[in-house]
Amino acid sequence: MKLTLISLAFVAASLALPAEAASAPVDGHALPPGIAWLQGDVPAAFAKAKSENKPLFLYWGAVWCPPCNQVKATIFNRQDFIARTRQFVPVYLDGDSPDAQKLGSEFKVRGYPTMILFRPDGAEITRLPGEVDPERYLRTLELGLAAARPVKILLQSALAGDALADGDWQLLADYSWDTDQAQIVPEKQVAATLARLADKAPARPAGTALRLKLKALAAAAGEETPVTDRAQGLAVARAALAQPRVNADILINSAADIVKVLSADEAERQALTAQWDAALDKLAVDASLSTADRLGALSSRLALARLSQPKGELPRSLREEVKQRVAAADKATGNPYERQAVITAGADLLTQAGWLDESDALLKAELGRSHAPYYHMLILASNAKQRGDKAAALDWYRQAYEAANGPATRLQWGVSYLSGAIELAPGDEKRIESTASAIFKEAGGTPSAFYERNRRSLEKAVNRLKAWSRQQQQAAALARLAGQLDEVCGKLPAGDPQKPVCEGLAQSARS
Repeated sequence: MKLTLISLAFVAASLALPAEAASAPVDGHALPPGIAWLQGDVPAAFAKAKSENKPLFLYWGAVWCPPCNQVKATIFNRQDFIARTRQFVPVYLDGDSPDAQKLGSEFKVRGYPTMILFRPDGAEITRLPGEVDPERYLRTLELGLAAARPVKILLQSALAGDALADGDWQLLADYSWDTDQAQIVPEKQVAATLARLADKAPARPAGTALRLKLKALAAAAGEETPVTDRAQGLAVARAALAQPRVNADILINSAADIVKVLSADEAERQALTAQWDAALDKLAVDASLSTADRLGALSSRLALARLSQPKGELPRSLREEVKQRVAAADKATGNPYERQAVITAGADLLTQAGWLDESDALLKAELGRSHAPYYHMLILASNAKQRGDKAAALDWYRQAYEAANGPATRLQWGVSYLSGAIELAPGDEKRIESTASAIFKEAGGTPSAFYERNRRSLEKAVNRLKAWSRQQQQAAALARLAGQLDEVCGKLPAGDPQKPVCEGLAQSARS
């Protein structure tokens, strides 16, 4: 799972809730206080929005998700955001809520967090970016609330060459393209569409045009076969690197991808890496950024260093810097939501830098404190696997599954354990079959088991089992598991859209 570090927060103590409120214990699906969230019942929320003629703000997230917790710590607890919630109906849809995955499929939301602004009549206005700093986020929210036309219509007008207001261009530049899910652009066309949009963008305001060009470059660089104009790309990158704070989110999250795409040879790559590393070094100590994003900047510095040295130990000075920065972040972070992001980022950094024991120690110390310790257990499993300690890795996968809460979360964590067992102990038929059986049993008791994330988890489980059966010649075990899926499918009512999905999985297991 790729972790995206989010919310490059400005220091605004006067805008935040009091420390005792912001640091209140997290339990279950709790959210920061001060907002009248409607939780789970999305149809009722839309009815309320229509009757009150207010926009609706949909937040789709999960208790364990580090980026979601960072949003809670840096945006949802701000008094200026809380004040704005009186202008719309805020609804929180947790991925483990009843029918959440069915609703997620309906609204085309997949990644956590996704935040969407709707008109009172239910038409989607825009998807809000979770990775930007709170001031940009709030500005985008205000533009969305005041927008006369949805972003989908704005995009069509912009590409047609129509004149748009500055605010319309900003909505396009700050649209959450990463969570679009083909709502306004097919997934494979995002990079090309952004490039066309960037070409249409007016020179003024310069910041909006540059941001669109940088987003187009980042999207292209992230593709399997990136296509971009290197000369133009270098000009865009260097312009952005001259003022790194303005587009810090993109410069942090896309550093290595863009450098690889824009480098024609080793000398050019080293020159661009040095310039990018200097910008990231500034961001890593920028107090106006959230702690998680300062760690993200440091993580990207490691990724850039790996371009020169794919294997072996990184420079000692950089490794020591990682250890010191992570220790300081651990000590300075008290907010329980923010810790879920910071400790995860810190542990990952330590692992990247080769400090596996230190990463383990950080995670183990957090297990009794975190509201979602099962997330940290997966990183402990990964660390053990990297050491070659298969038994410890499997034990952490098992503990993570056993500790996981919520139907969607348990299916996802169960498949992680199953995948780990198939990879690390393929001959342990008893463990593999019993784990798969437990997953399918839980699916049978989950109302939305074959929608959205749940469906993808079960598809992954079946694919892993098929590959294992071919390698280990365990056809009998797979047949028994397919039979168990048949029983689950048989209990679904005729006409339920989930039934053919379930039957397809059972048939796939047999084939």
